[in-house]
Amino acid sequence: MAKLICTALASLDGYINDERGGFEWAEPGSDVLAFVNELERPIGTYLYGRRLYETMVYWETFEAEPDQSLLADYTKLWRAAEKIVYSSTLETVGSARTRIERAFDAEAVRAMKDVAERDLSIGGPTLAAHAFRAGLVDEVRVFAYPVIVGGGTRYFPDQVRVDLQLGEERRFDNGVVYLRYVVSH
Repeated sequence: MAKLICTALASLDGYINDERGGFEWAEPGSDVLAFVNELERPIGTYLYGRRLYETMVYWETFEAEPDQSLLADYTKLWRAAEKIVYSSTLETVGSARTRIERAFDAEAVRAMKDVAERDLSIGGPTLAAHAFRAGLVDEVRVFAYPVIVGGGTRYFPDQVRVDLQLGEERRFDNGVVYLRYVVSH
């Protein structure tokens, strides 16, 4: 059985972007990006909300410069994975290996987890909230950035309790702290 992993790059106060929608403060340094690449290798399928997909589709056409081997590696990993975009408004996709689902179906995701040979990643706060409420998330990964933005889009849903056990932590030179939690089912 594959795991469903929820990952967030968040400000210390829990936002994935600021009140203007900006997230430039979350640009990973090379040590963070190298670590992220290793975390992404086991991912076989990305489950995205529309807005996150529209941000991530950038990697479909990105061409790394010769001195950007970490970005080239990430691009290769992203392109190789299956992608499912949950959206009631998106008409077409701009990347290969991608399909649209009109609504989140917890039982369909549970079935995917049961048969998948590689882990699944879920992203986007609205979509992730559905998975948390359905009890589908197995692991939570947070890259906490050393900034307080004071408002914007919160990543974790309100009115959902999820008990977690710390599985791993790592500090980076730029002040980012990585935390991996296992969901207590």
